[in-house]
Order: sequence, then C-alpha cells, then structure tokens
Amino acid sequence: MDTLEECLRQVYDPELGINIVDLGLVYGINAQDGHVQVRMTLTTPGCPMHDMITSGVERALKELPEVQSVQVDIIWQPAWSPAQMSDSAKQQLGYI
Repeated sequence: MDTLEECLRQVYDPELGINIVDLGLVYGINAQDGHVQVRMTLTTPGCPMHDMITSGVERALKELPEVQSVQVDIIWQPAWSPAQMSDSAKQQLGYI
C-alpha cells in the first residue's frame, strides 16, 4: 500500500502545484490481485482539472508492474478542506 501511495505522489494538482496525497485528496486505496481502486476527491466540484488528475492517477499506478487495472472513484463526502493537507502542503501554500 505504501508503494501505491508513493506512486500517487507523482500526480500533481496542476493549479496548485502540489501532489494529490499531500493535498489530502486521496481518501483510500484498495488493492487486490492487481486491481487498484482509489477513492479520492477534488478541491472543488466541477474542478476543471478533473480529467487530467484522474488520468494522472491511472497512468502513475499502471507504471507499477503488479497493477493490472485502476479504478478511480471521485467522491464528494466528506468534502475536501485545507485542513486535510499535510504540513508540507500547508507551508507551500502559506497556511503555516
């Protein structure tokens, strides 16, 4: 699971320039028999980068030889807030 999360750190929100893990957008990763399901959100509903980010998740995970398929489920509850960001992301965006 750590390898999958590290892989997702390669996927950046292009508007903020911070990876989706540090932004707190990834709510869960489930892997079984080469099939990976990612439950995540976006910073706002209707995010114009929706397709770019979800495609980035699929691409990044499919680089791993053990991953056969990727399903990305975008969920809106709980809603994302800046409180979910890592301290590193908060520092980069001037929250701390």
